[in-house]
Amino acid sequence: MSTSTSTSLSAELRGAVLLDQLQPQFAASIATNSDGYFPIFGESAFWLEVCPGIVVNTLLDIALKSCEVKPGAMIMERSYGTLEVHGSDQGQVRMAGSLILKELLGEGGGYDSGLKPAVLTSRVIHQIDDHQAMLINRNRSGMLLLGRDTLYTLEVSPAIFVLAAANEAEKASDVRLVDLQNNGAVGRLQLGGTDADIEQAVAAVERTLSSIQGRANSGGEG
Repeated sequence: MSTSTSTSLSAELRGAVLLDQLQPQFAASIATNSDGYFPIFGESAFWLEVCPGIVVNTLLDIALKSCEVKPGAMIMERSYGTLEVHGSDQGQVRMAGSLILKELLGEGGGYDSGLKPAVLTSRVIHQIDDHQAMLINRNRSGMLLLGRDTLYTLEVSPAIFVLAAANEAEKASDVRLVDLQNNGAVGRLQLGGTDADIEQAVAAVERTLSSIQGRANSGGEG
């Protein structure tokens, strides 16, 4: 729970992410499953995961009344809540994130008050079988995976950090974003492409996740 005495909210920050420039596949994948205003390529976005989940109502209200941003997500899972705001003005998005964190944590709280990412699995599968590719495509949220592609799978906790991993992977590589799941206990990512594309993407994912500071995380559900 938050230890700050300067806020009325009793909630835990699990993670917060600022994405400076949404990549084309990433933005399209998020928009596919969005119940709010769709983000588009080139915009900035702020994402937050919190427990208990229902406090996202209060936090999103503060951002929308104070900043020129659009709401892309307000999700209340069984245990956690997730919100997203985005816009073309990165300064406004950053301000929205700062106001949300201040309300949640009080003065002095920031991104590093959340949990560190715990990578539960990170695997590369070369020359994937055609039939397995078809099974994956049935439930994808992004691009098609083709037989004989190389597949990368990532599972990370808290789920929010899979967003930073996916966006940075697309920046660094011509990889295809096959599936992205960023709600619930864990985040899951599937990327497809050539061996070289996947190698570059995995390096970007590892750099991104290792750069995120926060509280000790034993993994699983944090």
